[in-house]
Amino acid sequence: MTRDLIISLDAMGGDHAPDIVIEGASIARERVPNLRFLIFGDETRIVPLLTRYPILKDCCEVRHTDKKISADDRPSQALRRGRDSSMGQSIQAVKDGDACAAVLAGNTGAQMALAKFILRTMPGIDRPALAALLPTSRGESVMLDLGANVECDENNLVQFAIMGAAFARTVLGVAKPKTALLNVGVEELKGNDAIKNADKMLREANIPMDYIGFTEGHGLGGGEIDVVVTDGFTGNIALKTAEGTANMIAALLKKALNESTMSKIGTLFASSSLMALKNHLDPNNHNGAVFMGLNGLVIKSHGGASSKGFASAIGVAIDMAENDLAGKISRDLMNFNSTIENEDSSSHDDKVIEMNVKEQS
Repeated sequence: MTRDLIISLDAMGGDHAPDIVIEGASIARERVPNLRFLIFGDETRIVPLLTRYPILKDCCEVRHTDKKISADDRPSQALRRGRDSSMGQSIQAVKDGDACAAVLAGNTGAQMALAKFILRTMPGIDRPALAALLPTSRGESVMLDLGANVECDENNLVQFAIMGAAFARTVLGVAKPKTALLNVGVEELKGNDAIKNADKMLREANIPMDYIGFTEGHGLGGGEIDVVVTDGFTGNIALKTAEGTANMIAALLKKALNESTMSKIGTLFASSSLMALKNHLDPNNHNGAVFMGLNGLVIKSHGGASSKGFASAIGVAIDMAENDLAGKISRDLMNFNSTIENEDSSSHDDKVIEMNVKEQS
């Protein structure tokens, strides 16, 4: 990077704000020397924290507001009185061009409501989606939607697939991401009408992805799929189930490795491998969900993330901004829509020809 990259931060969101936000910003700044921040929140709490991190001294601007969105606020409440909050102002900074992306923690519903209201959806996108990276046996995959849209039709799912593929090309560096729809089976006859119609549309799409059809839940962790597409209801359940299973395995493994003297000795010999496994499954290393489909970048950090996790979310924002995620989505949508228009035109021409033939006969 050759220019300053400015990220806006809501310092007051999350379980341990503003401490982990400031510490996370410090970690991110060490990794990216020309990174700058606009920090929104209570300056009486933020400024003393900044003195602990000299690396942030000349790269931060604090914009004071004593208003914040709590974890219990409804999205409707956030819309009524949240524009002047630390969350609302950090998103507004993206719209105003003061920052290239916003990183927020805390109330997901309020974040989505404010982000959609302030930034609006991109042309060609009906609904924003929440996308994130999930660990797999071979690395990481992208999954969306993770809770923003409970019910989706085929057009929503196709748009999610286009956005998810752009995400994978940006972050995972895969030229043609293998993309699949999450379904109750891999057979073409399985699933509801929205799933089956989306499958047909994606098979005919002219966009840079390798669409492979359906996948089931057990295929999420195998690493053979780069992008998993589903509605927000199913996606959120799948995500929470995967997180719970990972925590259960970690707890059982820890218990087993400490049951006897021999197992403890074995743990010492396997410590490097166990540490690698722990790091791979650590949610802080995969933190940073993206509100896809907006006219601006908004990254959601998990409310309970550590400073390391918040730094990871900032890293996702950097990747999105530097690699022009919005531009990729716009171009892919344009190509997809042109394909649909050509097919509709061809279908219309065929019908006209068929009618003429019948009239002549």
